[in-house]
Amino acid sequence: MQVSEILNSGLKREIKITVPAEDMEARLMARLEDAKNKVRLKGFRPGKVPLQHLRRMYGKSFMAEVVNEILNDSSRTIISDRGEKPAMQPEISMTEDEKVLAGAADFEFSLSYEVIPPIEIKDLAGIKITRPVYDVPDEEVDEQVKRVADSVRTYEAKKGKAEKGDKVTLDYVGKLDGEPFDGGSANDSEVVIGHGQFIPGFEDELIGLKAGDTKTFKITFPETYGAQHLAGKEAEFDVTVKEVAAAEELVIDDELAKKLGLESAEKLREIIRSQLENQYGQMTRQKAKRQLLDALDESYKFEAPSKLVEAEFNNIWSQVTRDLESAGRTFEDEETTEDDARQEYQRLAERRVRLGLVLAQIGEEASIQVSDDEMQRALIETIRRYPAQQQQEIYDFYRQNPQALASVRAPLFEEKVVDQLLSQVDVTDQKVSRDELLAEDEAEGEEKKAAGETKKKAAPKKKAAKKESAAE
Repeated sequence: MQVSEILNSGLKREIKITVPAEDMEARLMARLEDAKNKVRLKGFRPGKVPLQHLRRMYGKSFMAEVVNEILNDSSRTIISDRGEKPAMQPEISMTEDEKVLAGAADFEFSLSYEVIPPIEIKDLAGIKITRPVYDVPDEEVDEQVKRVADSVRTYEAKKGKAEKGDKVTLDYVGKLDGEPFDGGSANDSEVVIGHGQFIPGFEDELIGLKAGDTKTFKITFPETYGAQHLAGKEAEFDVTVKEVAAAEELVIDDELAKKLGLESAEKLREIIRSQLENQYGQMTRQKAKRQLLDALDESYKFEAPSKLVEAEFNNIWSQVTRDLESAGRTFEDEETTEDDARQEYQRLAERRVRLGLVLAQIGEEASIQVSDDEMQRALIETIRRYPAQQQQEIYDFYRQNPQALASVRAPLFEEKVVDQLLSQVDVTDQKVSRDELLAEDEAEGEEKKAAGETKKKAAPKKKAAKKESAAE
């Protein structure tokens, strides 16, 4: 086998491989010899079939197997022997030649690929991170406890007019230009005034009504409403009130906690506080991680493999355009142009690829591993997002598809590398307010949009996909 490099430019490589005809012939004869003792042909005793007869019958198919074997085995071995890491699966170029299959010509093919550039890990001593920390006050815990407790609150019918906090049972019909629209009507719908479960303004129109009252009013759907045919439109609603019920006094005690499946009110507060601290803790970590990645981005400037960047950009771009399309918006609505957006997301794709390679190198040198148990848990979490009847099929797909399984492993590996780095760099905690912690900087917004979380005005709401009441 002869190997010659015909391209070495930047990260691009192309290698030509020639396997002499006599080597191909030798491999073919070995296969024929092996088949001779196994094949059963009419008119011949076992093991007595002439090789030339076997060659006439199976020569081309056996030689095709030899070709595939060389392509599969040699590609990995040759690149490994060169001490290179391909960024993606090499592209193989070859010509199908009857002479090769007949064993009368050399077999030639080429490998085209990009290499991952060598990355020298730098000292982390200069990286300083300010980690925003929010201490959850008792008042916020109590407020959340009340929201949770409100789900088991009882209501008692009353004869008076509906007030804020009352539960109103009603029938309604929504119309556009005098015609009822899909999803705009409901019977025996229940709404608690002030809970904001209906479109803005709808619940306020119910204040002052009592059982038996009817009312017609107009409401304009928000521009950001998920159902495109309703967004920004003025609708007319005919409402008939069937019952008004006043909320009983909400007492946060052990009895209420038991209705929620807990042993005490103290346990309820403990769980709520833990959930809030975990929620804000994730935000804190994300902001610290962003600072870390920004610092790494400044420290590592190298050419990223174009094929990886192209693949990452295509993933980002398809998500962004899909979200815009589903929301019925354009790039102009997002105060940009398609060309500017392409450039913006191209830079983001390059950053992601470059940082991914840096984190991979750091993790490799630190011998960071993702355990089988961690993979199993992550895989289970992944398949739980699918309908129950599809979960076994999805599970089997991941288990049988190494590339799909790698997509589950990658974020686990990255988070473990980030955790290790955060334990090594200079981190200073800074107490902040809730608003300061929730504030989103420009870079965070672009990352979220690229991950499929477009600006709120462009993001379709879940309810639009569920064909639930359009007023809700």
